[in-house]
Parts: sequence; structure tokens; C-alpha cells
Amino acid sequence: MVEVMLMADVKKLGKAGATVKVAPGYARNMLFPQGLAAPVTEASKRRLAKLEAKRAEERAARKAAAEALATKLAGLELTVKARTVDGTRLYGSVSATDIAGAIEANRGVKLERGQLDLPDQLKEVGSYDAKLDLGEGVFVPFKVQIVEDAAE
Repeated sequence: MVEVMLMADVKKLGKAGATVKVAPGYARNMLFPQGLAAPVTEASKRRLAKLEAKRAEERAARKAAAEALATKLAGLELTVKARTVDGTRLYGSVSATDIAGAIEANRGVKLERGQLDLPDQLKEVGSYDAKLDLGEGVFVPFKVQIVEDAAE
């Protein structure tokens, strides 16, 4: 067994900074070439400290960007028009993609549908509470109002 220091989180092995024992072939053929681990030396400890500082700086920058976006999206209320069967039930449903498109049209912000946390399915006319997950623990609550499309 060879003792190595993990430079990044490795599934089923440990978190970055942990010292673990692995088979020599696994270290030589998998962990070292991909930069996931290094032999336990003073140089690798210094390199890990630099990596951690860089990662913390990147996390802070992502959080600041997410908070800036959150202020831009604060108080967001959307109105989505949809076809209905009988005036209350929708013909189909309003999806996360539809709402992401409405946010882009309303505020000019392009979002991934995975960032939207919606109630189960929006299949009726009415008002719904939802939230956006902008990453790094930043969430923005918003309201979605679904109305009948009178043009149909």
C-alpha cells in the first residue's frame, strides 16, 4: 500500500486534503496522472494549500455573482399564459423550460431549467410559489401566475 494525499475529492476514497492508503497501481495509473492525488511530501502539502486557496477564491467569486443576480431577480413575479381545457385545467402543463423562457423575456436573465424549484406540476390556472437556486446557497423566491390564454 502507498500513502497519498488527495488533491481533489475522489468518490469512495475521500475529500481533498485527506491522506489515504491505496494500491500502488491505482496511485500510479489512475490518481497521479489525473492530478487527483500526490505522494505525501512537503511540496504536495504546499501545492494543496495553494489549490485550496484558489478554490476558496473561485467559490467567493461565484457566490458574489449569484448574489448580484439575486438582487436583479428580487421580487420577481411572472405571468404565464397557457391554453386551458375548461378555463381552469391546463391543456398539458407549464414546465420549468416555459418558466425559464418567461424569466429570460421578463428580466433578460438566461437560466437553466435545473435551477428552478417548482411545485410538483403546474397543471391548473392559479398562483404558485417557486424559487430559483443560483448556486452557492443563494435562493430567490418568486411567484408564478398562470392565466388562461384568451387568444385561443
